[in-house]
Amino acid sequence: MNRIAPSVSRGIVRVTEAALGPYQSAVVRIGFAATWLLFLLREFPHRQEMYGPGGPWSWDLARQLVANNHAFTILMWSGSQVWFEAVYALAAVSSALLLVGWRTRTMSVLFMVGVLSLQNRSVFMGDGGDNVIHLMAIYLVFTRCGQVWSLDERRARLARAARARGERPASDRMGIALWGVLGFALALATGAGRLSDGWLTVFWGLWAVQALWWYVVRRAPHGEPRILLDVVANLVHNAALLVIMAEACLIYSTAGWYKIQGSRWQDGTAVYYPLHLDYFSPWPALSDLLSAHGTVVLLVTYGTVAAQIAFPFTLFNRRAKNVLLALMMTEHAVIAVVLGLPFFSLAMIAADAVFLPTSFLRRLGGWVARARGGLVTNGARRALPGQRRPSDESAGHTRVSSTA
Repeated sequence: MNRIAPSVSRGIVRVTEAALGPYQSAVVRIGFAATWLLFLLREFPHRQEMYGPGGPWSWDLARQLVANNHAFTILMWSGSQVWFEAVYALAAVSSALLLVGWRTRTMSVLFMVGVLSLQNRSVFMGDGGDNVIHLMAIYLVFTRCGQVWSLDERRARLARAARARGERPASDRMGIALWGVLGFALALATGAGRLSDGWLTVFWGLWAVQALWWYVVRRAPHGEPRILLDVVANLVHNAALLVIMAEACLIYSTAGWYKIQGSRWQDGTAVYYPLHLDYFSPWPALSDLLSAHGTVVLLVTYGTVAAQIAFPFTLFNRRAKNVLLALMMTEHAVIAVVLGLPFFSLAMIAADAVFLPTSFLRRLGGWVARARGGLVTNGARRALPGQRRPSDESAGHTRVSSTA
């Protein structure tokens, strides 16, 4: 008992004093926001057929289905074309802003609203990747996914620098205005009876928590109320991050165990058949080349099942987990090209990213920052062709850009 008590105390301190996995949660945010945004942009010419009020799955049929399954979608609030275009634009804009980490708490909620509204409008249009995005959009609302690699983090860093210089940070007028506009919209939806009791509680609760957070940060930035809010936020974030990890493991384990029960997966020929379906053959010559080698088909079939079943157990060994994670991400990249499923693959890679090592993500961030600094430096040189920068000034500029 004497040995267990210190371990429990350290565990409690660890999950309450900080939001764990800041880089992992950031890359999950970026991955899913980018996947959904790219999907919306690619399907923009086909948006009417997929989600529009005059599509094959008509607005009346969707309304009947939603009345039975009680799914959340604001597209059912009106059957007008203007409302549909506004909701589609909301989904795209919120995805882009969540991607760059602008007002992450608010954008994560709007991102969830956009994902659920479109997907629940036409439930027969999705695949496995859409289901993953559907779940992760809900989980992201409860994470502090803007701690790094976001405009929110940049704004917080500038505010800390201003306080260190003895200056008062600029007031957050944009945040207050955004909070007021969303509160007004929520009040209109409530008055019109558009939201169920459960969703009313969720949205008004999130809106009130944001107001409480702003008030405490403004009035007592270093007091006990702020410490309490940080502890609660860290607990919620860490619990949501754990759920994301568990969800990824559950997806792979159930997929693997269901596969192993199929006769085609047992005899090693399952991968052969989708390679010869027109729907999954964007590159017929490549599909024929891969399926022509029986040994390759056998190894890929058995390897897929083994990797999916083994993945949850490799989490207990860091090296084994990293090796298998790299293999599975590579497999998803191959699926994107060979089978023509880019968004399914991107969604799964984004889910896998929660298990990436922090050291690797930091190096990745450093590479991106240096590449961005190089682009900025080269752009400045091209803009001033008649002037030459001293080498020390150029190097200093690059260093500053890489840490911005």
